[in-house]
Amino acid sequence: MLTVEEYTSQDAVGLADLRAAGEVTAGELLQNALDLAARENPRLNAIVYQAHDEAQKQAALLDQKNTTGLLAGVPFLIKEVNAVKNWPHTRSTKLLSDQVAAKHSAATARYLEGGLVPFGSTNTPELCLTITTEFSLFGPCRNPHNLSHTTGGSSGGSAAAVAAGIVPAADGSDGGGSIRIPAACCGLIGHKPSRGLTIVEPDMGSAWSGLSVSHVVSRSVRDSAAFLDLLKLKAPDLFALPNSAESFFYNHTRPVRPLKIGIQRSHPAGLEIHRDCLAALDSAAKACESQGHHLIETSLPVDYNKVGQAMSTLINIHVAQIISAGLQLRETALDNAGLAESTRRMAARGLESSAAQYLTALDTLKQAERQMALFHKDVDIILSPVLALPPAELGWLDMNAPDIREYATRYSAYSPFTALYNGTGQPSISLPLHKNAAGLPIGVMFSAAWGEDLLLLQLAHSLIPGIVPVAAGA
Repeated sequence: MLTVEEYTSQDAVGLADLRAAGEVTAGELLQNALDLAARENPRLNAIVYQAHDEAQKQAALLDQKNTTGLLAGVPFLIKEVNAVKNWPHTRSTKLLSDQVAAKHSAATARYLEGGLVPFGSTNTPELCLTITTEFSLFGPCRNPHNLSHTTGGSSGGSAAAVAAGIVPAADGSDGGGSIRIPAACCGLIGHKPSRGLTIVEPDMGSAWSGLSVSHVVSRSVRDSAAFLDLLKLKAPDLFALPNSAESFFYNHTRPVRPLKIGIQRSHPAGLEIHRDCLAALDSAAKACESQGHHLIETSLPVDYNKVGQAMSTLINIHVAQIISAGLQLRETALDNAGLAESTRRMAARGLESSAAQYLTALDTLKQAERQMALFHKDVDIILSPVLALPPAELGWLDMNAPDIREYATRYSAYSPFTALYNGTGQPSISLPLHKNAAGLPIGVMFSAAWGEDLLLLQLAHSLIPGIVPVAAGA
């Protein structure tokens, strides 16, 4: 069996390779993960449900059948919002606290087909509606780099578990930054794929009308590429399918051509960007220049305010979809559902929204999509901060704050960059290229034209060719 140090020095592909070579079994890998979960999770609250017996049986079956693959036999964690048959599926809200999944989600089914060994689900904020994992049915999640700071959200539990080394990669979803922001806060790689590239549930509600996509947080670019191969579609589903490489994994190490990279140094709302985030941006820019890329300062040709309002309209409507079903089941009213104040207000606005407002919102996002497609005819990549501030202290961004306007103001100041690419469907990746003086990770974000996921992964690999180490405190 591997030592803890040997286990945490590997990424998912590396662990699968060791197993394929006969150096370790899936059962032994799982035991490493379970031991680390027992050691790390009490202080992090990253994992909110564990299914040890089920996972051990699956690992034994994989070993018995000698199942192999890029990711086969690797321990894995699934974001609690993502359904696993017979596991709790509460969406981290009191309203659905006794809900159990009747079947696997499409993404979970793919993970199992790939030979992964899920043994638990990870913490999220209520209904995945904010960018810190605090207002949760399960309590706050803590950052392994500093326990008093946020993990980001909504895939915060997954990011904390990966940063602590419990698993090399974990499930996430991103509807406004929910993979990239936790990756930035926890010092990980977080890639949001192009809309339509990866598997989705068979309804618009689950995909938030195309805003939300599934992928992972990881400690290596090659893991991100391997999981993209696992989750990608072969034929269009709800949305158009972009052209892509036959395999992201087998092509992501190819040298990237010289790129024109636009640096976004200004806050879209005209607010201040923290010096640590600008330092991270400058460091990333120098690294790109040293590889022969051409960098220019740029601003984007979209109205961020209009895009944000349109996205809010869509999300509010889909929140209302979920909440309405729960209210009917409980035979209770919205004001008695025990929701965070921001969630309650979002649901209320969604219930009041009209079909005309929904269609207007879609039209606004389509216009932004066209504007960005034209922009990328001249600029290959956009380099920006992920967040405008370093990872916040727990309690600073409270979705149940008495003054909800203060919460909204802080949210907008903190995270102005990520959501645009959910609205336009473009791929976007957070890379851990910097830490501040306090040792907190500061992520930078690279974004590309729709369908250019391989280009992003090739650039990311050139900047981070190896495996990101686990958090120093883990």
